[in-house]
Amino acid sequence: MNTDIIHTDIITENGIAFPPEVMLDLKHLIKVYPTPKGDYVVLEDLNLQIMKEEFVTIIGHSGCGKTTMLSMIAGLNEISGGSISVLGNHIKGPGPDRGVIFQAPSLMPWMTSLQNVLLGVNQVFPHATKAQRNDIAKYYLQKVGLEDAFNKKASELSQGMQQRVGIARAFAIKPKVLLLDEPFGMLDSLTRGELQDILIEIWNKEKITAVMITHDVDEAIFLADRVVMMTSGPKAKIGDVLNIEFERPRTRKAVLEHDDYYKYRKHLIDFLEH
Repeated sequence: MNTDIIHTDIITENGIAFPPEVMLDLKHLIKVYPTPKGDYVVLEDLNLQIMKEEFVTIIGHSGCGKTTMLSMIAGLNEISGGSISVLGNHIKGPGPDRGVIFQAPSLMPWMTSLQNVLLGVNQVFPHATKAQRNDIAKYYLQKVGLEDAFNKKASELSQGMQQRVGIARAFAIKPKVLLLDEPFGMLDSLTRGELQDILIEIWNKEKITAVMITHDVDEAIFLADRVVMMTSGPKAKIGDVLNIEFERPRTRKAVLEHDDYYKYRKHLIDFLEH
């Protein structure tokens, strides 16, 4: 079992070697919910470092605290103990340095696709001109294939199209860390595959540090540099970490045909079955 969760790769630039920069650092993280029968410990002494420009997927059984951990990173759920920092700065609540894509995109149904993306853009780039902010929102909507739906209300869009707006909105605010809570979990397999491809295409260009929860082992392997496996709750922590060595940019066909694909898949399924 690999419990060493710190990358030791050395990046070389202009002949100078230096370790990669830690973007997201979870130290001795604890989450406790008080109940009439005593404290319920969801997470206990959870430690994880995620590097700049890394894409990490997180898997584990339902109820192990994956979403709790992600909501704590987002600043939406209070930390009971330990710390979470972004580039060394401790988080104190939600902030534009962390973008979130939820399973349900939570759009304003009466607003258009463009207006929904502009909600975040206007807040994060208040000093930009109106035209500049519009250009940012339109650029990311085009990236997710919605150039013909700028002025369509969210309520008129299919579930898959709504999630595309959610992806565009998250990337448009240029966060340091992108947090994804099973963003494709409610979609059919065809739409899911399309949106995985869109997500990874934008990510390959933007290289925003990404942390994604998924129940889908194949999705975890296809998208990630590392797959982090959480132990079952209560008192969940990091149980194992699997490095995914496929080259980037990746194609689904190349991943499926790679000699290591089924080895990785077996490793993750064996962990989940124990």
